[in-house]
Amino acid sequence: MPRASKDKKSPSWAVVKRQLAGSDRADLLGLIGDLYAASPDNRAFLSAHLGLGEDPLAPFKAIVEHGMYPDVIRGHQPSIQKAKKAITDYRRATADQRGTVDLRVCFCEQASEFALEYGMDDESYLDALVRMFEQAVKGLGQLNAMARAPLAKRLKGVMGRCRDVGYGVGETMQDIWDPP
Repeated sequence: MPRASKDKKSPSWAVVKRQLAGSDRADLLGLIGDLYAASPDNRAFLSAHLGLGEDPLAPFKAIVEHGMYPDVIRGHQPSIQKAKKAITDYRRATADQRGTVDLRVCFCEQASEFALEYGMDDESYLDALVRMFEQAVKGLGQLNAMARAPLAKRLKGVMGRCRDVGYGVGETMQDIWDPP
């Protein structure tokens, strides 16, 4: 497969798409194989997209868990950005609404537990928790009753735990859950 010339800026998707249009099946499979081998993120994305493995949600959930409740004993810091990226990557790979809401709930569970365990008072961290809670609640509305029930129960648990978190987090969550 011919390689695109090296420009100072990354080529647009239109340029890449045009280049790929002339490729045959073997070239495209080779490219996908190279991408698969290039990184764990690519492997997780392709596995989730193709519905491979026992639990395509697992690698994304692990990233969310580590990002929002890191091992501080080993010097790890929270990473809201990595956790949110994992959720976005899963959504793009699968378009699985239930799995996406599950990851958002996981984000909230891990963030609330970390905040309570370590007395987190970082406003940006707590704001991210509240914003993700809101996204999870909105996502619940797009699920059928059977899929919604266990996720709603987990979110109610988060809301209950967050009564003891500062900066009005619990009250804000209550307002999101039950608008005035």
